[in-house]
Amino acid sequence: MKKNIFQQTAVSSESKGRTGLLTTTHGQIETPIFMPVGTQATVKTMTPEELKTIHTQILLSNTYHLYMRPGHDLVARAGGLHSFMNWPGPILTDSGGFQVFSLGPLRKITEEGVAFQSHIDGSRHFISPEKSVEIQNSLGADIIMAFDECIPYPADHEYVLHSVDRTTRWAKRCFDAHNRWDDQHLFGIIQGGIFHDLRQRSAEALLAMDFPGYGIGGLSVGEPKESMYDVLDHLIPQMPQDKPRYLMGVGSPDCLIHGVLRGVDMFDCVLPTRIARNGTAMTSMGQVVIKNAVHTEAFEPLDPNCDCYTCQNYSRAYLRHLFKANEILGLRLLTWHNLHFLLHLMKTLRQAITEDHLVETCRAFYLQYYGKPLEW
Repeated sequence: MKKNIFQQTAVSSESKGRTGLLTTTHGQIETPIFMPVGTQATVKTMTPEELKTIHTQILLSNTYHLYMRPGHDLVARAGGLHSFMNWPGPILTDSGGFQVFSLGPLRKITEEGVAFQSHIDGSRHFISPEKSVEIQNSLGADIIMAFDECIPYPADHEYVLHSVDRTTRWAKRCFDAHNRWDDQHLFGIIQGGIFHDLRQRSAEALLAMDFPGYGIGGLSVGEPKESMYDVLDHLIPQMPQDKPRYLMGVGSPDCLIHGVLRGVDMFDCVLPTRIARNGTAMTSMGQVVIKNAVHTEAFEPLDPNCDCYTCQNYSRAYLRHLFKANEILGLRLLTWHNLHFLLHLMKTLRQAITEDHLVETCRAFYLQYYGKPLEW
């Protein structure tokens, strides 16, 4: 039985930004929220206990990668993903669609599903909408995603039209195959590229199926950010107020701000952890490349305005030393900071919505971080 899982709690008077409570089997989530990505049942370099200290509310894991290794049946025998990875809070698994489609020549799309070769050992596999749901049912995440066709950018209108209709048919098959409505919330994914009419076509078909929540897919795939914001401006007013809206694969501060202003509730991205491992930190004054020589004798914190473990205990000079010496601790400390930074940003935006000064808060952050005015 499908449940009403989302309650809107406050709305900005100057924008479409809103706060809400998303209820899952493993706890409630305050939105808008950023979800750290634990692709292979782990957020790289971080323990679950450390993620709790930075107030992580929900994690994302990847269906394709867990299917390939260690296998969904093994995870099920371990008691499900929560037990397997020792994470007590909510988990979302994507459908595996984006990863399968990104395999390029190693995969073939048919109406039945996608045949592909493993990126690990070249073995051959097939994922259908039903198989994707079966895998996610076995993994046991609180929120699971329908199997969709991820549209490349650029793509012409005819191609996107056929893809949207296939995604709709696959969504219905996922809906019919799902057998854990009581403890797993299946979200549909609205596609349509940058075409307003096709986004509307996809939205109307999926909203008619009455999923508990909806992902917005096919964005942040190479299109200009202005095109993404334009799609959100036209699509979100068509989406129901009583269901969560999840902008998939987005995690830079500017996109989070623009998404929240437009009424998005959920975000995820590997960006903060990936750039951390490459030596880049998000700070209140903008990005800092810690490997740069200017930090050699910089004995101040990475970000004096941050209260994370890294900034409270270590200097820029020490962090630079760790990266230059190829020490794993450097990757851990920058990852810790970047995730804390984005989660704290989302908390600040939630408070700004509740107190009804969201636009002012976004403008102040944007000017300090990017050094230019916010235009939206």
